[in-house]
Amino acid sequence: MELGFEMMTLFEKIYWVTAITASIILIILLIMTFIGGEIDDIEGDVDVEIEGDTGIEFQFLSFKNLVGFFTIFGWSGIACLDAGVAKGLTVVISVICGLLMMLAMASLFYYLGKLQSSGTLKLKNALNQIGEVYLTIGANRKSIGKVSINVQGTLRELEALTNADKDLVQGDVVVVKEVTANGILIVEPINN
Repeated sequence: MELGFEMMTLFEKIYWVTAITASIILIILLIMTFIGGEIDDIEGDVDVEIEGDTGIEFQFLSFKNLVGFFTIFGWSGIACLDAGVAKGLTVVISVICGLLMMLAMASLFYYLGKLQSSGTLKLKNALNQIGEVYLTIGANRKSIGKVSINVQGTLRELEALTNADKDLVQGDVVVVKEVTANGILIVEPINN
């Protein structure tokens, strides 16, 4: 290998060093990602206040994307040189391949980040849902009880009141008619 490396031109050596170095860094980054250690986890002694949305945005220039660029840049350049492509065209092809890799990685991380759910419960989604009384609800809004109801794909136990003339006891089937400002469901029995 050492003899082969010495016989290469400077142009070929640059591509080989770039490809191997970037590949090693990429492998380390992948291993750290899978075991839970992120580059962003490194702590420093910096005191800065930043306000604003920290949501996921399309990040074309990031450390991972740059490593991906240099990895593909190096290996595509080596492939072009091995195929006998001219040096100028090799540089153009390897830069385009590297940029496509950066675009692919940025898109991947952007769309993966958008898959996350906020987990915020929106009680308005409970309107007109059918549920079952879990704890007795007093008649004419006399006392708060609880209902088991499916909201946003999850079975939840939520506080409820009723305008019905009789208490709603455990097992009664109800429908949500209203949600108060403080998040209490107003329910009515289904079998009136």
